[in-house]
Amino acid sequence: MNKNIMYIIIFISIILVTILIAFLINRFFRRLIKKSTEEMKNDPTNYLFLRHIVTVLIYIIGFSIAIYSVPDLRTLASSLLAGAGILAVAVGFASQHALSNIISGIFIVIFKPFRVNDRLRVRTLDGIVEDITLRHTVIRDFENKRILIPNAVISDEVIINSDFAEDKICKWIEVGISFDSDIDKAKEIMRSEAMHHPLAIDARTPEQIAAGTPMITVRVLSLGESSVNLRAWVWAKDSPDGFVLSCDLYESIKKRFDREGIEIPFPHRTLFHKNNWTSTGKEQ
Repeated sequence: MNKNIMYIIIFISIILVTILIAFLINRFFRRLIKKSTEEMKNDPTNYLFLRHIVTVLIYIIGFSIAIYSVPDLRTLASSLLAGAGILAVAVGFASQHALSNIISGIFIVIFKPFRVNDRLRVRTLDGIVEDITLRHTVIRDFENKRILIPNAVISDEVIINSDFAEDKICKWIEVGISFDSDIDKAKEIMRSEAMHHPLAIDARTPEQIAAGTPMITVRVLSLGESSVNLRAWVWAKDSPDGFVLSCDLYESIKKRFDREGIEIPFPHRTLFHKNNWTSTGKEQ
């Protein structure tokens, strides 16, 4: 058999084996992540990031072996490496951002300011962390769109992480009532609706329970131009439950206010005309 044909076959075979190994490794990690997340309830962040690193290493090693197996390509690669000083400098400058993103991704995985499945707010963007690659953090927003943020950029941002340290969240339920309405009755309605919601949890400490602190605190927040503003502090086990809780409570409180005669005001304006003018522009 012609040596060139043999080298081509070897080269293609190594490339195919590399792709197959990368596919099997990805499949293994997907199963491991699924088992770890669904059955053991573990954080999948480390496995996802490790999968990306291992996949890149497999491709680098596989393609390097494939090139080294062909003498002509090996000679060409050696020649390029021998005179690659200027090229290395150019590539170094061009890859600064890529290296910065990789290093930032490693720091994110190690120090965990956020993890996969955490709910984040970055500037005006809200969503759930779906993946942390070598270059980007992938966030799925609540319209099911993917937002790709370079790791180096998100590392320098101020992030609101709703799932950091603990999941439970306090929701503020704020409602304005008219000055003529019964404040005590309105507060009791808000407290009652919140306490009877199935997603509301009791976040009081044993000391607070012993001291008689109510499960739901409702206070007069401020006196506005046309309303008395009330706020109820209601706790939920996590952000998704908190969102549903707040939506349900605004609806049930509004309906209860309507039945109990508590008015939710809207702004009124009174206009005064100092003079009456005719169509000719003359004062009557």
